[in-house]
Amino acid sequence: GYDMIGVDGSADMLAQAYERAEGNPDILWLKQDMREFELYGTVGAVTCCLDSLNYLLTPADLQKTFSLVHNYLDPDGLFLFDMNTPYKFQQIYGNNAYILEDELVWDEGTDTEERAAVYCGWQNDYHPDTGICDFDLSIFEELPSGTYRRSDEHQQERCYSMDEIKKALANANLEFLGVWSDQSFSEPNETAERWYFAARAKK
Repeated sequence: GYDMIGVDGSADMLAQAYERAEGNPDILWLKQDMREFELYGTVGAVTCCLDSLNYLLTPADLQKTFSLVHNYLDPDGLFLFDMNTPYKFQQIYGNNAYILEDELVWDEGTDTEERAAVYCGWQNDYHPDTGICDFDLSIFEELPSGTYRRSDEHQQERCYSMDEIKKALANANLEFLGVWSDQSFSEPNETAERWYFAARAKK
């Protein structure tokens, strides 16, 4: 019942979203950088999930994004987003390494579906002086032949304090409404790994 717009800087991610939305023709998909996005008018709400905002590596970029959100929100429109917490950067990411294993259904246009393994080696390097965390990932995807295809990624996120986030919201004329540690509206505690925010556009 809602008019939806999907914005992402990656054409591949937009393709995944389009597929998951089953090609819904009523959704407008836009390949844009969140720091420079443009809409065709104002909207009632903006959501930004899965710590996407942590990929903004400078306070100036965070501020620019928040200001754009305010610009395209209706008066009293809602901004709902989440961000990784300092605890997660310091204790969960840190300089830790992880091995992740998963299975997926591998189907490349054939009539049969097979279970395939995916392994991910994940090395973190967190720099408390800058708040930047480097992620180096090596992903091994099993192919039907039994061999593995390797791909490597380097990603970066920045840790923002609660004060920095609230300041950026205020500077963008976004009224802070609340923050929670999960989708059940639990109050944040010192071991929360993610903050869920709600803000409202003041115009």
